[in-house]
Amino acid sequence: MVLPAVAAVLVTSIIPAAAAVESPRTVCRITDDRLNEISGLVTDGDGYVVVNDGADDPDGRRVFFLNKRCTVTRTVAYPSRPRDTEDLARGADGTIWVGDIGDNGNSRETIALWRLAPGARKPALFRLSYPDGARDAEALLVAGDGTPVVITKDPVTAGVYVPSEPLRAGKTTPLKRAGDVPIPVTATSNPFGFAGRLVITGAAASPDGTRVALRTYSDAFEFDVTEGDVVRAVTGGSSRTTALPDEPQGESIAYSADGSALLTVSEGRDVPILSYPLSPSAAPASPPSTAPSPSPSVVPSPALSVVSSPSAAPSAAAASPVAASTFPVGAVAAALGMIVAGGVTGLLIARRRRS
Repeated sequence: MVLPAVAAVLVTSIIPAAAAVESPRTVCRITDDRLNEISGLVTDGDGYVVVNDGADDPDGRRVFFLNKRCTVTRTVAYPSRPRDTEDLARGADGTIWVGDIGDNGNSRETIALWRLAPGARKPALFRLSYPDGARDAEALLVAGDGTPVVITKDPVTAGVYVPSEPLRAGKTTPLKRAGDVPIPVTATSNPFGFAGRLVITGAAASPDGTRVALRTYSDAFEFDVTEGDVVRAVTGGSSRTTALPDEPQGESIAYSADGSALLTVSEGRDVPILSYPLSPSAAPASPPSTAPSPSPSVVPSPALSVVSSPSAAPSAAAASPVAASTFPVGAVAAALGMIVAGGVTGLLIARRRRS
């Protein structure tokens, strides 16, 4: 087919070559057979919390707590069956939020968040609905005021959605679109090629709340957060890029407990948690935008998971970051048209549903 070939030429001409990347360190390996489709990861003290994405196996439909050696020490079952759990966020008080937000077929009338308070034996369920039709999403953050932030898997430009009113159990809360994230373009190698660089598959917040990271199948993009305003950071701020090359199916990202590294894990059996160190001395490529963004609706505590720390020094990209840029509007339209024509987006949507 001619169009994909033309797209490849166009992409080669507008994105920088990938820089050499230092191999990440393996923290530990997850060998539990129930954890074979990990889609969400957070650090929890000296251990980790993970979830599978819509596990077909009932034994896998749980929130799993792991120690520092990646051994499962505790699990928490859902009171009803989740649809497609795709990401995790952790509050400052230890509250775990599970993003039941996956929708490969764009057919769900509602998505859901599960909130697991520290020590609770089961999570509470909150349903939400999009204002502009069903969407697939795999990234969840929680802002400094406790507002959950859902970031969609739309290619090239991801949508950022927040609740329009406080969450209430037993009620469907409408979402509102709070902005967009233009996804930076890199040349980082990954199993899905060019298309794998154009969709957000996970999100994370640093322990002190001064940084957040969004990831694709190929890279992580780190933003500085001011006064807990996560929406403003990802929709109006500049980012630093850390290459995550050739991860088999990278959909999870977290910060290490001390905030000095980004942690990732892929789907599959016997998978390692990988650590990519962050340099504390580098600065953002350009000053963050000061343009205001829509204020998210406040969700009552204990939802807080991002705590402002204005005095903290900005973090930075990995030792060998990949340069990032944003498509011009014309290039976005042309490249996206070629992607659709070549069927690449369809391949992504279908890439992981196993029979």
